[in-house]
Amino acid sequence: MENTNAAYSPADDSDVRDAYRVQPHNIDAEQALLGAILVNNESYDRVASFLEVSHFFDALHGRIYEAAAKLITQGHLASPVTLKNYFERDEALAEIGGPQYLARLAGAATTIINAEEYGRTIYDLAIRRELIQVSIDMHTRAYDAPVDDTPALQILDAEQSLYQLAERGKYEGGFQSFHESLNVAIEMAAEAFKRDGGLSGISTGLRDLDNRLGGLQRSDLLILAGRPSMGKTALATNIAFHAAKAYKAEHHADGTVTATDGAIVGFFSLEMSSEQLATRLLAEQSGVPSERIRRGNIHEDEFHQLVDAAQQLQSIPLYIDDTGGLTIATLAARARRLKRQRGLGLLVVDYLQLLTGSGKAGDNRVQEVTQITTGLKALAKELDVPILALSQLSRQVESRDDKRPQLSDLRESGSIEQDADVVMFVFREEYYTSRREPTEGTPEHLQWQEEMGRVHGLAECIIGKQRHGPTGTVKLQFQADVTRFSDLDQVHTEGFE
Repeated sequence: MENTNAAYSPADDSDVRDAYRVQPHNIDAEQALLGAILVNNESYDRVASFLEVSHFFDALHGRIYEAAAKLITQGHLASPVTLKNYFERDEALAEIGGPQYLARLAGAATTIINAEEYGRTIYDLAIRRELIQVSIDMHTRAYDAPVDDTPALQILDAEQSLYQLAERGKYEGGFQSFHESLNVAIEMAAEAFKRDGGLSGISTGLRDLDNRLGGLQRSDLLILAGRPSMGKTALATNIAFHAAKAYKAEHHADGTVTATDGAIVGFFSLEMSSEQLATRLLAEQSGVPSERIRRGNIHEDEFHQLVDAAQQLQSIPLYIDDTGGLTIATLAARARRLKRQRGLGLLVVDYLQLLTGSGKAGDNRVQEVTQITTGLKALAKELDVPILALSQLSRQVESRDDKRPQLSDLRESGSIEQDADVVMFVFREEYYTSRREPTEGTPEHLQWQEEMGRVHGLAECIIGKQRHGPTGTVKLQFQADVTRFSDLDQVHTEGFE
C-alpha cells in the first residue's frame, strides 16, 4: 500500500516545475534571420563567424540554415526556389506547409539590417541551453558518482566545462583561411610598432633578451632551465614583476579590456612560499639584501626603502599560488579561474618537475612529464597567454668540463624540448669558479682571483631553441644579494666573449 504520509519537500515542486519548463529559445528570431538570409545572402556573412547549425532550437531551422550556408559558400544563390529541392521530401517541413514555408520566411523578412542582432540572440539562447545542460550533468553526476569519482574531480571537470562554455567561439578548432591568419599577423606587427621597443610580445624587462625573443609571445610555452643555484627563480621573478609593473589596459565600450602593455601575471610557486617570493621582490626593488631582510638586520633608512618598495608592489597585478604538489589538471583549472575573475596575460610555473600528472598511478615519470608538458602547451593555446615554466637539468652537466647546459640535459623527458616553443638555460660561470678556490698564496690562487674578477656578477641566458627566431647567448648582469638580473653594462662586456 502506498505511503501517503511521506515527508513533503519543496524540492518536489521544483522537480515537477523543471520537468514542464521549456528551454530558452526564440522562434521569431530564428525565422527573422532565415528570412533575411533568403532575401539577401549577404546577411549570412554577418553571422557565419559565430553562428552554427547546433545553435538553432528548432532542428528544421538548423537544417534550412545549413542548406543555405552550403549554397552560399559554394558561390550559389540561396533562395526559396533554390532550397526547394533540399526539402521537397522533408516530413518536418511538410507538417508546417512544405516548401511554401520557405517562401513565407522570405516574405516576412522586413530588413536585413538586424540580421547580426538576430544571430546574436539565437547564439546567446543556445549558450543558455548548454549552461542548463552542464548544470543537469553536474546534478546527475553528484547523485550517482562512483566511489573513485571524488568531489574534487567533479568540481575540476565542472569548472573546465564552464570555462570552455564561457570562452566558446574564441578557441574552437577547425581551419581558418590564410587571409584571417594574415590579418592577425599584421595586427601583431602594428601592435609591436606602436609599443615602446618594437616588441610583438610581453617585455621581459631585459633589453638584450627582448631583442632575441621579441618579447614573450602569446600561446607560447617557454622553458627556463638550469642547475640549482643558477638563478632560475630569480630570473622568472624578475620577468614576472616587470610584466606586472608595466601593465596598462584599454577599456572598451562593450566591457572588454585589452592590455596595451605588460600583463596580469599568475605565478605558481610549487617550491617557495609566497612570503619568500615577496621577500625576493622586496630585495630586488629596495636594494636591501634578502638575507638581511629575513634576519631583520637593517638600518632605519633601509626600512624606509622597504616600506616604499612595498607600497609600489601592492598595486601591481601579480597573483601567487604557492600550493605544493599540484596536478596539471588543478593548475589548469586555477589558471582558467584567474583569467575569468581577474584577467591573465602571463603564467609562470616554478617548477615543472614539482607538478604531477593526472594519469594512472602506474605511469612512469617520463609519461607523466610528457603529460605535463603537453598539458602546459595546450593550456597556453587555450588561454592565449605565454607560459614560462621552469625546469631542472640532469646531473650530467656537472661531469663535463664546460658546464654550459644543452638541450640533451633536460631531465626525464624529450617532450620538454619537443613541446616547448622556446628553451632557455641560465648559466653562471661564477658559481663553479668560486668552488674551485686553490690554496691562498699560490700562483694558482692569483690566477683564480683573476678568473673570479672576470666572471663576477655575470650570467648567461642561453637560448637553445626558438621556433620564431634565432638561438644564441644573451649576457646579463646578476646581483646575488638582491637576486636581480639586469642588462649587462658595457664596461663588463670586454673579455666576456
